[in-house]
Amino acid sequence: MRTNRRNKNRLMNDINVVPYIDVMLVLLVIFMVTAPMMNPGQVDLPSLGNSALPAAAPLEVVIRKDTSLLLRDHANGDRELRVSRAEMMAFIKARTGRLSEQAVVIAADKNVRYEEVINVMDALQQQHIKKIGLLTQAKNK
Repeated sequence: MRTNRRNKNRLMNDINVVPYIDVMLVLLVIFMVTAPMMNPGQVDLPSLGNSALPAAAPLEVVIRKDTSLLLRDHANGDRELRVSRAEMMAFIKARTGRLSEQAVVIAADKNVRYEEVINVMDALQQQHIKKIGLLTQAKNK
């Protein structure tokens, strides 16, 4: 008799998974039936129109070994002007007055101190130039 009482008080450690399998099969059937009826999401992308103004040729600021500045204007036949920092800023300010998205590229000699390049970049940013790049040379292997 004692064994019967112990069996009744024992905890059941079995899980009946049959109802869970039934629910999963019903859900699978529902998804298989409804999936072909759904429209895939469509995204209307904006179209790219032709710009009224062609892209402006970049101005190139060349910093030489002796920290002198040259300004190379690619829009006017690659003419070079030896300029001071103030003259460079005046020229760029006049140029950006006509073209709001004027790009400026800095080409510095590899022996020029990094500080000089940063000073030129800082001066360009003070003139609200948004497109500033550094011109580099590809390494020969």
